[in-house]
Amino acid sequence: MATTVETPRTSTPSLSLTRLHVMRGGYLFMGLGLVLVKWPKLPDAHTMPVYEAVTLCLLTAMSLLAFLGLRYPVKLLPILLFETAWKVLWFGIVALPQTLDGGLNSGTSDMVARNALVVVIIAVIPWRYVWTTFVRAEGDPWR
Repeated sequence: MATTVETPRTSTPSLSLTRLHVMRGGYLFMGLGLVLVKWPKLPDAHTMPVYEAVTLCLLTAMSLLAFLGLRYPVKLLPILLFETAWKVLWFGIVALPQTLDGGLNSGTSDMVARNALVVVIIAVIPWRYVWTTFVRAEGDPWR
């Protein structure tokens, strides 16, 4: 017999319809951007180096989840957080050290330009909601 766990009711802030539409704009921006840049490469994925093909598939999957975020903007919020986290990490661990060591090579420079669009995603994330829901709220039970 399966046991059920009741999750405690917390005062999770609600988001306005305007805020949800702003988030939907971020999902649409992310999804369409990936459709335009990554989807055309899918037919050639089998010929790519393994990590390039893995990245292509991962980002294609993210685009599909971004489109699902149009319907469920709050439930898919972790996708926006993931998009922000990996790009901020990349900037801090790859681009910034190269810049400080004398400049970016052309490949990294191109990547900086493309990844700089993450500011759109950062702008649409409801950070107070993220803080209240994912950081301050009580976690799910372990047992």
